[in-house]
Amino acid sequence: MSCKARGYHPDMVRNDSRLGTLADTLSEWGRAALGWVMGWGRVIHFGALIMVLVLSPSSYSRENRLELARHLYVNTAPILLGFSVLCALISRVLTRIVLVTSLRYDLSQYALQLVIRVLVLELIPITAALFVALRCTIPDGADLARMRRRGDLEAMRLQGVDPVSREVLPRVAAGVFSCITLAALSCVVALVTAYVALYGFTTTGFTVYTRLFGQVFSPVVTLIFVLKTVFFSLAATLIPMASGVYDITSGARSRTEAEMSGLVRMFAVMLLIQGLSLVGNYY
Repeated sequence: MSCKARGYHPDMVRNDSRLGTLADTLSEWGRAALGWVMGWGRVIHFGALIMVLVLSPSSYSRENRLELARHLYVNTAPILLGFSVLCALISRVLTRIVLVTSLRYDLSQYALQLVIRVLVLELIPITAALFVALRCTIPDGADLARMRRRGDLEAMRLQGVDPVSREVLPRVAAGVFSCITLAALSCVVALVTAYVALYGFTTTGFTVYTRLFGQVFSPVVTLIFVLKTVFFSLAATLIPMASGVYDITSGARSRTEAEMSGLVRMFAVMLLIQGLSLVGNYY
């Protein structure tokens, strides 16, 4: 029997198909949006939980202190030398580029301030955070994810041990400490490298150098720099750890897709922090 005999028209069939496709698309978008909101909610909940544990005296038992000290050393000491050398090389190259460019355009009076702003204010905090994330916090988050899948965290809970205080908090504290330590050390290395590149191994330009440094780092700029470094360290630590403790990417089709989704979240937050700091410094 034909479609007309049954009371159907080919256009009606096509319209029903289009409506079904549109409904499926909207449903998929709705699930993705809900998963996105729930993922960020779990990250915020995780950050609040860590803050409460940091302020709780019960989190600093002898076993937890030993675990914290071990992670602080493992996440910071092995990478200090390598990152310092890398920072010195990058600082030397960028200082040379700025000096040559400023001399070519007769802007040598602004070269030193530009070096300090580019290196210390803008590049070092985000570089230190990304380095720690790739070297420490993302692998730590993967370790926590494996422990969660194996049931190790639940087994610790059944034994009366808080897995968040024992396994998660030391890794978070070590990640934040490593980011701040590398950023502070890198600032010193960059400033020393820039001074040597400009004046050599003498003290003749020390007065001018410190005066220009004070002009760049006004109280407002210093506050923004400190806040940016702290927020970078929190973003580079909390998001990978939350991805390990909670399944914040439950809609992902594979483990690789879930890990990439966590990286995208972290990079998005870092870009937002960097954008806000640029607005605060230059507007």
